[in-house]
Amino acid sequence: MSKILIVGGGAAGMFASIFAARNGHEVHVFEKNDKLGRKLFITGKGRCNITNACDVEELFPAVMRNSRFLYSSFYGYTNQDVIDFFESLGVRTKIERGNRVFPVSDHSSDVIRALSDEMRTQGVKVHLNTEIRNIETDKEEFQYLVLSDGAKVEGDSCIIATGGVSYRATGSTGDGHRWAQELGHKVTELLPSLVPLEIREPWIPELQGLSLRNVKVDVRLGKKKLFEDFGEMLFTHYGVSGPVILSASSVIGSKIDKQLILTIDLKPALSEEQLDHRVLRDFEENKNRQFKNALGKLFPAKLIPVMIERSGIAPDKKVNEISKEERKQFVNLIKNFDMKIAGLRGFQEAIITRGGVSVKEVNPGTMESKLVKNLYFVGEVLDLDAVTGGYNLQIAWSTAYAAANSLR
Repeated sequence: MSKILIVGGGAAGMFASIFAARNGHEVHVFEKNDKLGRKLFITGKGRCNITNACDVEELFPAVMRNSRFLYSSFYGYTNQDVIDFFESLGVRTKIERGNRVFPVSDHSSDVIRALSDEMRTQGVKVHLNTEIRNIETDKEEFQYLVLSDGAKVEGDSCIIATGGVSYRATGSTGDGHRWAQELGHKVTELLPSLVPLEIREPWIPELQGLSLRNVKVDVRLGKKKLFEDFGEMLFTHYGVSGPVILSASSVIGSKIDKQLILTIDLKPALSEEQLDHRVLRDFEENKNRQFKNALGKLFPAKLIPVMIERSGIAPDKKVNEISKEERKQFVNLIKNFDMKIAGLRGFQEAIITRGGVSVKEVNPGTMESKLVKNLYFVGEVLDLDAVTGGYNLQIAWSTAYAAANSLR
């Protein structure tokens, strides 16, 4: 039996501890917070989107960087394995739109409680309010942890599961990246991801609080389309947020200083020709009214003034005086409601971190460092990130399982 030290009591750390203990190891989890799973508690708006129920092959396109690295771990512990695991612990699950998997209760606390209870059942020793100062090695092999009070804790292996640098209040302060660098590993550029976007247009504050459903969004750099998706979004005082926007942010990263354009198709179910017929029909019904009073069936009330302003059509102009060319341009605006992306919001609003410990220096089958023997990296501390929909937690579960089952 080996003594395993796990640094970080989040999703990946808790999961790794359970399987390491099930394999007969003595397992210690060190968590600097006063409770386990602080970030897990707020995932999925507190509902905890534990994975995605798509076919395993469909997990890979959802991973934005280094998806090939996950081949062994995703197939070694699949999304169905995750669902079966939580069901076995009494957490009943359900599948919602986009194959998102949630606990039936809609409470992330049930997921954390199930993990905590299983850790207790398996004899995992949890050390809360315990901060690690350093990780020490001897001749490129893990040796011991140094606690903040200077005490040394020796172990046979160490799993670093400290997360990224998003939601710092939950304890994700980049410690794992610092230790990795001190031990000779490369850490790729860290950027906020799955984060709201700031928009340049001056009319954005007018739309604050407006939620749009069933819209198509794309991000372009010149003529090149970087991203396209369909779903829900929300306007804020600084820009845009919501599920489809958060996913869009994952492709932006270091391109933010470029001329990026976000385009919304407000009526994606209709072709431009069909939409023109629809607008023409609405205009026929309101032909003697002013333009500003003829749009109630097309848009939410808050959006109407902005659409009028951007259409170039005088708000007081009678509908029957609007030319065919003006109508065509208006239809084009509805299908291509574009805006300039000014930037990403910061790490304090980012769901995950883009970047991390270089996967080139980690064994994809075991998660063991190629530079330091008996040192493992799992979850968000690695240079792995995905779009929204449960994929990032799947990365945590699968990499944690791979590490736990390769411990010597």
